[in-house]
Amino acid sequence: MKKIIKISFLVLFVILACKKEKSDNPTNGKNTAAFNPNVSYGTLTDQDGNIYKTVTIGTQTWMAENLRTTKYRDDSDIPIITDNTDWNGLTTGAYCNYNNTTNADTIATFGRLYNWYAVNDSRKIAPAGWHVPTDADWTTLTTYLGGDAVAGGKTKESGTTHWTSPNKGATNESGFTCLPSGSRCNSVGMFDNLGYYGYYWSSTPYQYDANSALERGLAYSDSGYLWSISSVTCGVAVRLVKD
Repeated sequence: MKKIIKISFLVLFVILACKKEKSDNPTNGKNTAAFNPNVSYGTLTDQDGNIYKTVTIGTQTWMAENLRTTKYRDDSDIPIITDNTDWNGLTTGAYCNYNNTTNADTIATFGRLYNWYAVNDSRKIAPAGWHVPTDADWTTLTTYLGGDAVAGGKTKESGTTHWTSPNKGATNESGFTCLPSGSRCNSVGMFDNLGYYGYYWSSTPYQYDANSALERGLAYSDSGYLWSISSVTCGVAVRLVKD
């Protein structure tokens, strides 16, 4: 009997140690975004131990922070690619940090940038119960908030701490807290638009070009959502929506 108890305590210790290691993520608690204090937020933990705020808007529940996982759902690694030429030539999933920063506060706030190969990988970038939004999911969100022309302002972080002035129309009344996380989309794999634009992947491919997919964007100078088509090699931010 004593041996069984000892083994049980050992197993419990190992389980707790593993949980502590998984949740001890260096970016947790370091997001400097201005969330809406009048909104009730939930939480989501991904396969990498990142903890995010979530928000329910209409019939949907979304992440209220940009994704920053470095692993797929099966715990396999998503490669990090820092070299511009290597990034531009990818045909498989990868992520990067804007300007290859290693600053935990910056990564926690703006999240990471992913190419569409990572979004579309069969191993899934989202934890169980969540998915990368389809273009239709994005439309459901913007329609609930009054349409593309005004939904951007209702989802952008207010103020100019992270957004370049004038951050037009930004109220963040929905609590979604979009940030200008920039992109890695030009032909030579360089970074651009941090502070000016926020882009978010959909999981929907562009039907007329196998090398492109649909995304939604927001601008410092506009209160609307911008619907756009981007190369699958682009690196942009990801938000997840609950199944």
